[in-house]
Amino acid sequence: MRIYFELLLFRLQRLIFMLLPNAQRIRLLRAQGVTIGRDCLVHTPYFGVEPYLVEIGDHVAISSGTEFITHDAVGWMFQDHPHWGLYGTIRVGSNSYVGLNCTILPGTTIGADCVIGAGSVVRGNIPDGSVVMGNPARVVMMTALLKQLTLYHRNRLDTHLLSSQEKRRVLRRHFGME
Repeated sequence: MRIYFELLLFRLQRLIFMLLPNAQRIRLLRAQGVTIGRDCLVHTPYFGVEPYLVEIGDHVAISSGTEFITHDAVGWMFQDHPHWGLYGTIRVGSNSYVGLNCTILPGTTIGADCVIGAGSVVRGNIPDGSVVMGNPARVVMMTALLKQLTLYHRNRLDTHLLSSQEKRRVLRRHFGME
């Protein structure tokens, strides 16, 4: 019963975290030891057991469901050394975007100006200006090419400054739903 209660409390804390404004989420993560630069958007509370091993640059967006894993408990399986732990820092360079439900493994460095595709499992060093996707994540193109593809994409719409109602009207019209 106690384990059920603890699990319920853990899930409730995560839900409350996601309901907080971005500035408060960042303040809480910094209090836990995560290094977070300026102008960031963080939509995930999952910064591992050692959040002080995670560094996020300036102007980084991290989508919900993304997990930062800073350790590997593989030592547990070796009965003669059950307390071994393998640890690694995680760094995300400035002006980068991490998509929904990504997993960032210990020892990973993501360069500046990178895009991590949704659901990717990232390990190792990702060069500056890379777009990576998959499990395991692999560089699929450079960010400069992604910008050109987005610039000329038929579904690119500039809706960022519109109200929710205006955005809805523009999107419905664009997709022939009116």
